[in-house]
Amino acid sequence: MAEIVVKVPSELREFESISPIKWQLIIGKRIKEEFDEMVRLKKIVAKSKLTEKDVEELSEEVGVALAKRLPPKK
Repeated sequence: MAEIVVKVPSELREFESISPIKWQLIIGKRIKEEFDEMVRLKKIVAKSKLTEKDVEELSEEVGVALAKRLPPKK
């Protein structure tokens, strides 16, 4: 099994009370969730017939449509 070192910022000192084994479970679960999401997205993209240009145009259209629906920033 691979080993990963994680540096925890000093402002998160309250997490020192959690045992190292629990950290291993928490981080391991989160990494697996991220990996599963990447695999899921890769499968979706693999089925797509859109070109990169199509995606950029669609993104622009969605951005414009959202801008029209959202209230202006103050």
